[in-house]
Amino acid sequence: MPAEAKVEASIARPAAQPAPAPSPSPPSPPLTERQEARRRRILHASAQLASRGGFDAVQMREVAESSQVALGTLYRYFPSKVHLLVATMQSQLEHMHGTLRKKPPAGESAAERVAETLMRAFRALQREPHLADAMVRALTFADRSVSPEVDQVSRQTTAIILDAMGLENPGPDQLSAVRVIEHTWHSALITWLSGRASIAQVKIDIETVCRLIDLTDPGAGDR
Repeated sequence: MPAEAKVEASIARPAAQPAPAPSPSPPSPPLTERQEARRRRILHASAQLASRGGFDAVQMREVAESSQVALGTLYRYFPSKVHLLVATMQSQLEHMHGTLRKKPPAGESAAERVAETLMRAFRALQREPHLADAMVRALTFADRSVSPEVDQVSRQTTAIILDAMGLENPGPDQLSAVRVIEHTWHSALITWLSGRASIAQVKIDIETVCRLIDLTDPGAGDR
């Protein structure tokens, strides 16, 4: 093939274009009242099984039987046991949040109120150590596929802390402090569950990290 023809052919043939980026998945439609009731039954069954025997006691078939749903239906709601137990933790935190709102913390400063709130939540989990262990293990095992459920847990924890602080519109520094407090609380749960920290040590760690709230309060220097 002559050189000129090769050049013409290369000009006539368009260059390969990159594949278009996949369009984002449409948001899932909201659950119907019946579906929401079914989901609550599933989460209740998961919590009951975990309370009795921890992570290993939560078997998907037993959860389906206990909640009176088909196994295939259960997997449509929660693709794995990790998805299920992380969602169970979100549900437990939501229940705690409601309880805490009925009896708000009494500390004078935001740091004191948050520390009191997190210790009350911690003691609630302490009363169900097998359930706490199962939920924390699920959070630890969670990969990217569980991100929506993990994000729900984080949002619920953030809401609990912000309520205790009395803030509706926190600034960037305050939100950063809240994230550090969340990480410390989660780490404290792990070390306590593994027997590497006492409740007294957990309380000291929580109170220490909550002092970040005073450091990020824009009005703290005026008081």
